[in-house]
Amino acid sequence: MPDVALDALRDSLRSLERVVVAFSGGADSAFLAYVAHDALGPSAVHAVTAVSPSLAPEERADCEALAREWGLRWTAVHTDELADPAYSANDGQRCYHCKATLMDALAPFASTEDAVVVLGVNVDDLGDHRPGQHAAAERGARFPLVEAGLTKADVRAVSRRLGLRTWDKPAAACLASRVPYGTEVTLGVLSSVARAESGLRALGFRQLRVRHYGDLARIELDGDDLDAAVARRDEVVAAVRAAGYTYVTLDLEGFRSGNLNHALAGRETS
Repeated sequence: MPDVALDALRDSLRSLERVVVAFSGGADSAFLAYVAHDALGPSAVHAVTAVSPSLAPEERADCEALAREWGLRWTAVHTDELADPAYSANDGQRCYHCKATLMDALAPFASTEDAVVVLGVNVDDLGDHRPGQHAAAERGARFPLVEAGLTKADVRAVSRRLGLRTWDKPAAACLASRVPYGTEVTLGVLSSVARAESGLRALGFRQLRVRHYGDLARIELDGDDLDAAVARRDEVVAAVRAAGYTYVTLDLEGFRSGNLNHALAGRETS
């Protein structure tokens, strides 16, 4: 299946002729940018990274590094989602407003280059609460990974075979995804989350989330890392308190991508 899907992805990209890739540096968007670059050539592919307080500084740096390593034509464009009250309010449609801002930022590149904006959405993403996908689709974006039938596992397996170092890169959603719906997203909140997560990565933890609950931080780690976090609790607490939190908790269920969406679903059906 992955080989067939990879051929289908190349065919889909060739049919578009020229693309602007929304390049966050994660496994999906990196894979999409790499395959597009290979299938269409550097002049027909423009990888663009939206830089804002919701993007962890390490992710922005890695986007630039990947572009340099792979010879991608790359641009960083600054966006300001926080200027939109609908985004900051952080209701269940926050991601819609975020992707609308992203598409507004990418549209001039696509228009100038007569290109189509493509996003690294995979088949598995379709099953979660992702209003941002609707915002992007409404504005003409295409999802080549979905069109080719590629799942997250497929993306990682093919990336590994192609020798891409992003094949096992931990998922890194925007920092606003750490903030429970209904809690205002502010520059200060995003900064605290970013600093706490950076501190934990410096301790060697890779797959993680720091969920923000005011002065309390709830840490999600891979299940295999829970014992290590308890054994190094003084370092963990120090790293998170340095980001401004008073209380530091460890979620014994471990890391769950999209965890806060479950709470939203419960609220909408109650």
